[in-house]
Amino acid sequence: MNPVARLRSSSRTPFLQVVKTAVAVVAAVLLCRVVIDGPFPTFAAIAALLVVQPSINQSFVKGLERSAGVVLGVVLATGFHLLLGDSVWVVLLVIVLAILIAWALRLTPTSATQVGISGMLVLTAGVVTPNYSADRILETVLGAVVALIVNAVIVPPVLLGPAHLAVARLGRDTAAAFERVAIGLTEGWDHDRWHEALLQARALRQQHARTEAALTAARESLTMNPRGGRHRTILDDDIVVAEHLRVLVTRVTGMTRAIQDNTAPDLRSDPVVGSIATEVARIGADVRALSARVAASEVQTVPPAVPVVPVASASPASPASPASPVGPALTAPLEVIRPNSRHWVLIGALLEDIRRVREELLGEDD
Repeated sequence: MNPVARLRSSSRTPFLQVVKTAVAVVAAVLLCRVVIDGPFPTFAAIAALLVVQPSINQSFVKGLERSAGVVLGVVLATGFHLLLGDSVWVVLLVIVLAILIAWALRLTPTSATQVGISGMLVLTAGVVTPNYSADRILETVLGAVVALIVNAVIVPPVLLGPAHLAVARLGRDTAAAFERVAIGLTEGWDHDRWHEALLQARALRQQHARTEAALTAARESLTMNPRGGRHRTILDDDIVVAEHLRVLVTRVTGMTRAIQDNTAPDLRSDPVVGSIATEVARIGADVRALSARVAASEVQTVPPAVPVVPVASASPASPASPASPVGPALTAPLEVIRPNSRHWVLIGALLEDIRRVREELLGEDD
């Protein structure tokens, strides 16, 4: 891999965040020039650069980390300067002690790095006095506060859209996995076709992990966000749907694996397998309807609080349409009077999976 390529990020920082960072730096420097009489407020500029983050909560945490690191570093440097002076070996001693103190206190990487940097800057910037040290701490606090205010006032970020879309796509792809199982049972796929279907089903696990990451980012962006009030209900609903889909992904993967391991040429001729295929197709329709409801809900509005509506099951003759809000199309669980002597293990496993999926969709599995 080209080492120069590592200098570039896979995605570009939003231009709005770049603008907010520039505004925060300028505002922090100008404010410090008015409040503090002294040299260029380097600490304020650095704090503003670091504290503007993709979310307000992250900005608040960065501000605390930055301020804590500066306070420790400045106090450490001032104390050693008053005791030992400001020679080169004193600077090196302060840096080493800063590293050890950060390790002993289990500080975050941001705070740990800031302790050493602040101590070094204080000792090498000029004459160190108690007033000088206090001004550097004040600079840092002002820079962090200004950056936090700028990030909160100028269009605070809301990352709900990507998470909302990820949940809808996960539901759609999970529905497709159930539909593949129904088609495979109906058409009598061979081992290779089932192996391909299993790989597609397993890929849903990584997709669910990415969806969870998007939901985490959305929750992070709404924390301490003044724009977050009307979005939190949507996020809560998306989290509930994602939890349902987590169970369904596990079930459809297990069903596909069981069929791949136990498939046989005469499997499709069993009448119970045909009924199972019908039920799995209905599961796919219900999951697709759930995905459609998520996709149809606008991020700017508040959707219904319950994403899965537990209603009476439809009859086999008139299953609910995937786009219908009537409710799940599943019938009552199938009953097998006489198990197949060759495929009874597979049929029993699939029936149990259908039962558990039905409970999950109807909200009965507590």
